[in-house]
Amino acid sequence: MDIPGHIDPVPVPRPVTPRADGRTDILGLPKAQIADLFREAGLDAKQAKLRAKQVWHWIYHRGVSAFEDMTDIAKTMRPWLAERFVIARPEVVEAQHSSDGTRKWLLRTADNHDFEMVFIPDADRGTLCVSSQVGCTLNCRFCHTGTMRLVRNLTPGEIVGQVMLARDALGEWPKGRMDVGEVEDESEYRADGRLLTNIVMMGMGEPLYNFDNVRDALKIVMDAEGLALSRRRITLSTSGVVPMMDRCGREIGVNLAVSLHAVNKETRDEIVPLNRKYGIEDLLQACADYHGASNARRITFEYVMLKDKNDSDEDARELVRLIRKYDLPAKVNLIPFNPWDGSAYECSDPARIRAFSNIVFEAGISAPVRTPRGRDIDAACGQLKTAAERKSRAELDRLAEEKQAALG
Repeated sequence: MDIPGHIDPVPVPRPVTPRADGRTDILGLPKAQIADLFREAGLDAKQAKLRAKQVWHWIYHRGVSAFEDMTDIAKTMRPWLAERFVIARPEVVEAQHSSDGTRKWLLRTADNHDFEMVFIPDADRGTLCVSSQVGCTLNCRFCHTGTMRLVRNLTPGEIVGQVMLARDALGEWPKGRMDVGEVEDESEYRADGRLLTNIVMMGMGEPLYNFDNVRDALKIVMDAEGLALSRRRITLSTSGVVPMMDRCGREIGVNLAVSLHAVNKETRDEIVPLNRKYGIEDLLQACADYHGASNARRITFEYVMLKDKNDSDEDARELVRLIRKYDLPAKVNLIPFNPWDGSAYECSDPARIRAFSNIVFEAGISAPVRTPRGRDIDAACGQLKTAAERKSRAELDRLAEEKQAALG
């Protein structure tokens, strides 16, 4: 049987187009590199280090994106910085709200490529689903995003910028003043309740095919002097790029989720073509070897429920057998298939999903059924595909103009 999809899905992504204004974007850069850039631009080493520390604090603790708002930097220095550098979040082209509270944003890079991110609120947490690439290489058969082609990798700044934009939208930057000298009064530095508590690298793209940029971005997200989100609250999802999984555990150290979706070679070859390059056995061994995995930090297996494809009792029992064989500290997320036009699959019946879940639960392995969120705005799992492919450029430009006019 000829199975559609790439066997080796790693084309050379398009490079980032340099900014037309010649300025250097410092969002997503390590503090030491920002200091180096300031020094190369003409500041002495001591001044460069001080200014980098100040600017870093304004960016990641205050959410400021304009040097003119950095009130503890000398007024004469602010234009000098603005002339040479920029703090550029992705542009928000469109924001949608689901009836269930889920939010989705269509974002645009400085060189005019579109991608999406999603925020999912729950009673006890708020999860931001972050993209790592414009498009995707993997061509998973059940996934709408997989019908796109890879345009380019997102930069560390474009990845971190998604978290910044979510905090903008949720109003989660600390309130208070900064023009009070070197030492701040803690009463002036507060956040009004965190809505964004968790991050999942499960948006558009395969994070492990953009490893360096994802790693560098998440280091800033986890940095106590950066966005200060605990690594325990960050999950990276991979379709099974086995050679990069060990580096992910050792160099990033976040929770691991694996898009498994099938328990035998024939089915997984069909719905996750990457399996023809890195098979189930190699993938599960890489999970067993994942640095930091334990009963306290279990590996999550994502398993989309496809009617008459991967949802039988036999499939459930084989899933249990594999988890036990590799002695994996694991839980299984069962995901009802989210339909999209042109898909070859249907969602398993609710009773079938419950029966599958019960078999896994009875074996002592957690297997909750994920409640679909954001289906009405195509924000649910497997539905992300930039609205740029559904809306004309003229319509997108009109929306952008209306947004700018509303801002005054």
